Amino acid sequence: MSTGTESRPVRFEAWRLVTIYVVVALAMTAFLIRLINLQIFQSEDWRTRAVDNYTNEVSVPALRGIIYDRNGYILARNIASYNVVVTPANLPVDESDIQRIYRELSELVDVPVGGPVTAESLEEAKLFAPCVEGPGIAQLVALQDTLAPYSPVKIKCNVSEEVARIVEEKSVDWPGVAVEVEPIRDYPTGSLTAHIIGFLGPIPALQEEELRAQGFIPNRDKIGYSGVEASLQDVLAGRNGLQVVQVDVAGQEIRNLEPPIAPEPGNNVYLTIDTRLQAAAEATLLEEINFWNTYFGRIRISSGVIIAMNPKTGEILAMVSYPNYENNRLARIIPAYYYEQLSQDPRKPLLNNAISAEYPPGSTFKLSTATGAFNEGVVDGDDIVQAPGQLLLCERFNPTDACTDANTRPFVDHIFEKLPEGFGPVNFYQCIGFSSNVCFYKLGGGYEDEIPQGLGIERLRQYARALGYDERSGIQLYGEADGLIPDPQWKRINTGENWSTGDTYIASVGQGYVLSTPLQVLLSGATIANNGVLMQPTIVRQVTDGDGNVIPYWFNPQNPLDFTVTQFETPGSYQISPFTPNKKWDITVDPLIRGYSCDGPYCTLTDELKTVRPETVQAVREGMRLAVTATLYGTLNDLFGDFPIAVAGKTGTAEYCDDVARAANRCQFGSWPTHAWTLAFAPYEDPEIIVLAFAYNGGEGASVAGPMVQRVIRAYFEIKALDIAQGQGGASP
Repeated sequence: MSTGTESRPVRFEAWRLVTIYVVVALAMTAFLIRLINLQIFQSEDWRTRAVDNYTNEVSVPALRGIIYDRNGYILARNIASYNVVVTPANLPVDESDIQRIYRELSELVDVPVGGPVTAESLEEAKLFAPCVEGPGIAQLVALQDTLAPYSPVKIKCNVSEEVARIVEEKSVDWPGVAVEVEPIRDYPTGSLTAHIIGFLGPIPALQEEELRAQGFIPNRDKIGYSGVEASLQDVLAGRNGLQVVQVDVAGQEIRNLEPPIAPEPGNNVYLTIDTRLQAAAEATLLEEINFWNTYFGRIRISSGVIIAMNPKTGEILAMVSYPNYENNRLARIIPAYYYEQLSQDPRKPLLNNAISAEYPPGSTFKLSTATGAFNEGVVDGDDIVQAPGQLLLCERFNPTDACTDANTRPFVDHIFEKLPEGFGPVNFYQCIGFSSNVCFYKLGGGYEDEIPQGLGIERLRQYARALGYDERSGIQLYGEADGLIPDPQWKRINTGENWSTGDTYIASVGQGYVLSTPLQVLLSGATIANNGVLMQPTIVRQVTDGDGNVIPYWFNPQNPLDFTVTQFETPGSYQISPFTPNKKWDITVDPLIRGYSCDGPYCTLTDELKTVRPETVQAVREGMRLAVTATLYGTLNDLFGDFPIAVAGKTGTAEYCDDVARAANRCQFGSWPTHAWTLAFAPYEDPEIIVLAFAYNGGEGASVAGPMVQRVIRAYFEIKALDIAQGQGGASP
């Protein structure tokens, strides 16, 4: 019998081995699936990431197109701006050499070297944009070294050409320091054409995604903010170029991976503006404003407008808005202090008053009343209208209202203070030439048995719209206002009152609720001057490429907030390059006037559409000519009576009561402040220029705005004579 323990053989359990095999198989399967996924299904994604690690796309900015006037005078161009930059990776290895470069560079460009580079100083430097006063050279370079050492950082921007040359000369002793040439916008005519040309600004955040998709680079590229710089942005901007380069881990460029795409410069734009006439108009406006402000010993006239246009083609020859601003101060950056100064100025110098400001047009609006009254048979050329110094009107807001002393009010003529008995009996032409308010009160609203049925506000609105009021003209400038020609429905909605005959009286002479832009007033006169044809106003004459070839372009003003400029015609667009006179309509041919059936002071719309008879337009033209030729009461006789060229026109003195006048307690009934208006065209038989002048709070139109119109017309023909003598075309058609 054995006393020791007998050993038993170890039993092998198969399930343990199977488990190991399964675990290993699952792990290998997982690795294999992951490998297949990475190598096959996600290969393109990882390949793209790998390429991105060593690929960099460099956008090459395109030069913006140049803007010229009609004679080739430069209004906007690109000039070189010199920036001193430092590339951290190219600096010397020795710290003492680096500090020497910093000290010498600091003395030259007047930027401090900066103290020791610390984490706090780098964080502070991140808060500043390049070239903004604050961080020292050491901090700027150190910050760039941590971000992209092979990319230059701007130390000083817009240095003089002399400083740039010194930096270039010292480039051997200053490794890593260089001069970067950057194109910036320059406006040789400055404030003279600022409202027309506009200025550039950085890409707004709201447009960043859209413009980035078009190849623009935020924080570098700029877009137009106003004027033609904004409205013709697509024409002027060009297309940025592209370089795809290989870079190493530090960001150093090694080679091009794809053929570079060269930038396409923007196209050049020629405007219809004649800079010489523009300068003459501005000098005239400023001289007149300064004269009257000095005469009264205070700022009486705070703003004004002069516009000159060829009525046969629609070309704007001059457009001056006062006050203006200096767009060269906004060329590189938009200084916050200067922009705030412009924005807070109550005169609104950033606003182009010629197209964006709305004022009562006063007696210049009588052209609309005259056209409607003659065309509708309210008055004939042989009819006599009594024009006393004043008339008393029974103001009715409802047909059943009785006449009492409480609702009877006087309506006086502009000559009442000088001639209380008024003009007496006048015919249609004298109504226009003398600018008799009483006559137009009767033509617009009727008067007792003398003129039982006046034109009425509904029909007046139709004729005013036919002459260019109450809607935007579609000129190639942002910010155009549409004006206002009221009607009974508008008054009920906005004031809660019914329309009255007195409202019609006041509207007939361009007062009350009637509002218009200076451009609209000009267009109304241009329509009459051009025998009923209203041309599309334009400031663009043609678009050319860098070689001078004219490029066809069409302009679509359907959406005033989003103009479109295309190289193909679209519905509602008109051609702007090469220049083609575009007719908006001919009131003697196109049935623009909607018919109304009138019974007393109330009119009902009918299905009738009518035109303006040619003899109506001719009658109004004759009335405008009488304003010059009538020696006794002609409103323009003193200015153009002995003018060597036949002139016709219309003056206007518009009472107003806006926030400015109300704050100054000047809205006193019977002695309200007045705006001054005058428009005139020449030669009378075949007009080639029409000029409008407006002076805010200017007083009487004939004595304040009239002389401005006279001087600009005289300047136009003097320039034309000079051009003819030199064998040039100039501002003439």
